[in-house]
Amino acid sequence: MAGEAPDRDHMAALEKGLAVIECFDAGRDRLTIADVARATDLSRAAARRCLLTLTRIGYASFDGKFFTLTPRVLRLGHAWLASSALPQLVQPFLERLSEETHESSSASLLDGHEIVYIARSAQRRIMSVGLSVGTRLPASCTSMGRVLLAARDPADARARILAGKPRALTPHTVTDPDRLTEILAVVRAQGYCIVDQELELGLISIALPLINARGEVVAAFNLSGQVQRSSAAEMAERFLPSMRQLQMLLRPMIS
Repeated sequence: MAGEAPDRDHMAALEKGLAVIECFDAGRDRLTIADVARATDLSRAAARRCLLTLTRIGYASFDGKFFTLTPRVLRLGHAWLASSALPQLVQPFLERLSEETHESSSASLLDGHEIVYIARSAQRRIMSVGLSVGTRLPASCTSMGRVLLAARDPADARARILAGKPRALTPHTVTDPDRLTEILAVVRAQGYCIVDQELELGLISIALPLINARGEVVAAFNLSGQVQRSSAAEMAERFLPSMRQLQMLLRPMIS
């Protein structure tokens, strides 16, 4: 059905269970019932039921105090990867782009106020944290995130920015919503985005949208490198032609 499902079709228990899974991350891999209740705004009783159910069906484990997720959770993400043609479609193109430019290339989707990596070809490790399929980063301070936000209605983009509560990750990070709105307008007009050391010091990236045959932005892709090798102006001059060619090649293939 289009739009929101009627209340009678809404499974609150499923929503709570998924919220519990999502509250685990790299910084919170071992959680107590109280931790989960705080992170999800659930009552302790509801958090306990969800955690025990997840443990019973193999998605979590319990050592008597802490709950942790099990590898079975990977089935949820794999289900999307296996059923979506987009990651498999863009992967070989990213690999070719990385080989030509000698820089790492990635593709991502917008999920709320974050981007989620769906494909990646790495030439070298460019960040202090590892990047891989499934990695989530703030949309507001990443080149792919800004490309994807720029494709949204401005009011929706601003709401996503505010929901993400932008914070300074480096001295260069833009966090002011008004300034970010101005940046998105520029990105929208020029069709690409360069982010210079806003996500991590020394890291610079350039991104373009992936557009389908109907003219809809469905994803974004980027090239990332170190400022010691390329400035923002140099990245645009060196890489935009190849990236725009890839964008045009993929357009008739993306549904």
